Amino acid sequence: MSIIISLLLIGISLSMDTFSISLSIGSFNISKKKMLTLSLVVGIMHFFMPLIGNLFGNKIINYLNIKPDLLLGLILLFIAIEMIINLWKKEDTKFDLSFLSIILISISVSLDSLSTGIGLSAITSDICLAGFIFSVCAASFTLMGLIIGKYSNDKLGIYSNILGIILLIIISFIHIF
Repeated sequence: MSIIISLLLIGISLSMDTFSISLSIGSFNISKKKMLTLSLVVGIMHFFMPLIGNLFGNKIINYLNIKPDLLLGLILLFIAIEMIINLWKKEDTKFDLSFLSIILISISVSLDSLSTGIGLSAITSDICLAGFIFSVCAASFTLMGLIIGKYSNDKLGIYSNILGIILLIIISFIHIF
């Protein structure tokens, strides 16, 4: 049960960036079809990226003889630091949500899942379960962010980033120490 809770917390943490981006995208009043498409594609990417990261990550870990638990903690801490840096950046651009945009957004918000997959074997040997939990979290948070984005101000995105950063730091310290 503690494995599922750990995976759920990581899934929520990994979903905070997609939630924040979805809040912004939702403010552009996109159609329900595009909202569902974006949520589905983000979920799919969050399923496959940790699997890919774990596949290649295990080869790297075996070759370099690195402790996976420490590596996962360091990767999560790196992601948290990256989120802190991105928190201070503001980019105001026009947004066109074409299918290519959906794919590019999905890949970009799933890259942290790819790097997390490298050390995922420290938590569970059932990588498909982890991918499924990450996928459900990411798709849910994306859809929730898109819906809330229509009705909220942009300060909520900052709070979700802060929550994601805090969760990542806590989980990374648990794995490092």
